[in-house]
Amino acid sequence: MLFSELKTKAAHLIRGESAEDQAHKFLIAKGLKPVCRNYRCKLGELDLIMTDHQTLVIIEVRFRKTDQYGSALESVTRAKQSRIIAATHIYLSSQKTDRPLRFDVIAISGNGNVDWIQNAF
Repeated sequence: MLFSELKTKAAHLIRGESAEDQAHKFLIAKGLKPVCRNYRCKLGELDLIMTDHQTLVIIEVRFRKTDQYGSALESVTRAKQSRIIAATHIYLSSQKTDRPLRFDVIAISGNGNVDWIQNAF
């Protein structure tokens, strides 16, 4: 891998982390409580896991600098949803909880707009 490719990838990861930090702060300000960040398993990653009152909320954070290739929200495809659901099953198998479950998406655009879609799928 060339240095320029490493630099580009690092910038992409930094933007992703920044978007997750922004989403995390946004949701805390809305009253959600953090449970876990960046849960990883063999089937994928869950960006944020929080609670909203008694509900366990799995949050996918998406960032798009521009809408040229589709919006941040449009990037949560059915295949992506399936991976999130599969990773959630793994997460829940290690937890003792009977809370209701919800899947949300935080879509952040390059101009700083934050869209919070509750019960996204």
